Amino acid sequence: MRERAQALLERELRRFAETHPRSRALTERAHATLLGGVPMHWMLRWAGGFPVYAAEARGARFRDVDGLEYVDLCLGDTGAMTGHSPEPVVRAVSEQLARGITLMLPSEDALWVGEELTRRFGPTRWQFALTATDANRFALRLARHVTGRPKVLVFNWCYHGTVDETFAALANAAVVAREGNLGPPVPLDETTRVVEWNDLEALERELAHGDVACVLTEPALTNVGIVPPEAGFHDALRALTRGHGTLLVIDETHTLCAGPGGYTAAHALEPDVVTVGKAIGGGIASAAYGFTDDVAARIDASIAVDDSDIGGVGGTLAANVLSLTAMRATLSEVLTDDAFAHMIALGERFESGVDSVIADRSLPWHVTRLGCRAEYLFRPDPPRTGSEAATGIDHLLDRLIHLYALNRGVLLTPFHNMALMSPATTESDVDRHTEVFAAAVDELVE
Repeated sequence: MRERAQALLERELRRFAETHPRSRALTERAHATLLGGVPMHWMLRWAGGFPVYAAEARGARFRDVDGLEYVDLCLGDTGAMTGHSPEPVVRAVSEQLARGITLMLPSEDALWVGEELTRRFGPTRWQFALTATDANRFALRLARHVTGRPKVLVFNWCYHGTVDETFAALANAAVVAREGNLGPPVPLDETTRVVEWNDLEALERELAHGDVACVLTEPALTNVGIVPPEAGFHDALRALTRGHGTLLVIDETHTLCAGPGGYTAAHALEPDVVTVGKAIGGGIASAAYGFTDDVAARIDASIAVDDSDIGGVGGTLAANVLSLTAMRATLSEVLTDDAFAHMIALGERFESGVDSVIADRSLPWHVTRLGCRAEYLFRPDPPRTGSEAATGIDHLLDRLIHLYALNRGVLLTPFHNMALMSPATTESDVDRHTEVFAAAVDELVE
């Protein structure tokens, strides 16, 4: 199968180059002014050898500069989970643009959004940022401040944006910088403790040191393939953090796919802090982080008013009125309960379609779903830890399937072939992916 996969990849690369001449020309031009020829360095890794340049996007589809149209199951890797340019957000943002963009002053929309986030997730005191990375960074600073403890605990192969403390990994039980971590400011074992996902014994051992300000975690790993928590894991995680005086920070940025209040609401979790970004602004840069009454009181009691603007928390554009307008429109009119019911049903349809292709051809692969998010891994059994998931990654098959689908008008999230459903996604969009996936598999195993 490996030789066949390599041959198919080479064929698909030729097809991509032939059908995307304008994108290739723009990439060549970009090398004169952009580092690596791309506006963000990770775009070098797109499966075709150069990125597709988009011209227009609406709903769950986009068109590129070569005039080709795609079913978009990537959706900005969650940033456009609302679908592209949802009408309520476009309308609200357009009206706000004429009234002001950023003022360093609060708006009534901030109050509405805070109340809605409390209703959805539980925490009662909210602050706003422009990225989930910043929401996590600010939450970590405040956790260290109120606990007086220096370290953060994360799970191996976690993902929390570009937060310095989270690019840590385990190597023979030692905490080291994760492979590819660029310019770490300090050795990672100075800031971070790391344990494997679902390993409660290791979690208890590391918390017992008494120096962990908070555990920062997604409620399920998502960026190394979906790795769900085992039964009882979250109950034990909550009990252990409380027992050791450690705050629990739940990052719902990707797991918002589980429902209107993310995994936290869907599974009645009780975090001290929730962070969320990307999708809640409908594509406009937006993020939020919220605290329980108890944690908020500890923060309020420990920060003098004169120190509130110099503590490394915040930003001139954070909580700008435009982003709050976008969040209000998104939460009130786009990512509604009905929308999630539609999206999760489509996630189930995607999972069923892929699973049937795998089963019919007796392949040692599997598909995993979390709400309206699903992805497949080219290994027989679902992993229980981040290390198991990382070991099971097949870069050749990932790239081949991604590019095969792209050449046939279906965009998946790159690097780990995740699919996400939006309110604008249709059954025919999902079925188109199933058809393309089946065709790729049949060519691969013939």
